Amino acid sequence: MPAFIETIEYVFLLIALGYGVARAGILKEHSAEGIADFVFTVAVPLLLFRTMLFADFGEAQPWRLWGAYFAAVALTWTLSHLIIRIFFGRDARSGVVAGVTGAFSNLLLLGIPFVLGVYGADGLAVLSVLLSVHLAVMMAASIILFEWAVRADGLVSDPVGIGRLVSRFFRQLLQNPLIIGIACGLALRLSGLPLPAVGLRLVDALASVAVPLALISVGMGFVRFGVSGQIMPAILLAGVKLLVMPAVALVMALLLDLPPLTAKIVVASASLPAGINSWLIASRFNTGFRLASTAMTLGTAAAAVTTLFWLALAEAVFG
Repeated sequence: MPAFIETIEYVFLLIALGYGVARAGILKEHSAEGIADFVFTVAVPLLLFRTMLFADFGEAQPWRLWGAYFAAVALTWTLSHLIIRIFFGRDARSGVVAGVTGAFSNLLLLGIPFVLGVYGADGLAVLSVLLSVHLAVMMAASIILFEWAVRADGLVSDPVGIGRLVSRFFRQLLQNPLIIGIACGLALRLSGLPLPAVGLRLVDALASVAVPLALISVGMGFVRFGVSGQIMPAILLAGVKLLVMPAVALVMALLLDLPPLTAKIVVASASLPAGINSWLIASRFNTGFRLASTAMTLGTAAAAVTTLFWLALAEAVFG
């Protein structure tokens, strides 16, 4: 059995387990939030710390990797925004939520398990290069477009201050555990200092639980969010995310002549469904809750098939 098929089975079985224990009430809602917080603030940052410390980044090709991936982000974000604004007549804030839903891959909770399971430590090293800028770029875009949207919808009339935007962006960025984990790993690597044996053992122990707990928390989250209306626009946005974005990423990987492993990571990352970020941004804008929730849920379910297709196609194209 190909590694990517086995990995997809593993990933979605753990998601189903999380959903099952939450739906049955074995673990309560506050437990789901606690697990997700632990994954985001401790386990995954330490996994990225360890990756930065020991990984071989020889084939990562960061500029071309970022160019291929974010070209796909820009196109699908724009397309998703236009679909909601033109075909469904929604306001600018809903358009921004739609853009995030159509372009913000769940690289953390789904991307790391997929890439680690299919491509191993070398693949995770390449993904980490993408993760190192992904959150910053998407946060910056979301903050800027949020400020534009509230003014376009007539909710705020005063001009936005660039200094305020920059300050808010860097404050949020520097407080993010993922960025801290990556930065600390790179700093220790560049310093040449060894990590004490007991420290390495502690990092290994906590990092090893990142993948299963991340997937279980995804499944538990669906009990809270789930399908809550807005079916047709949600299906369209999920289709853009799962079909258009990886197609653009594949074309860009070919045009930029990415190394095989890097190209596969770009396509795999683009093929992943939207995650909780779309719902969080909808909460911040106080609009589009049901759209983000439904698109996230339907997209994650459909990704069991579509991601398998894109992984197989990337393997055939890039060898």
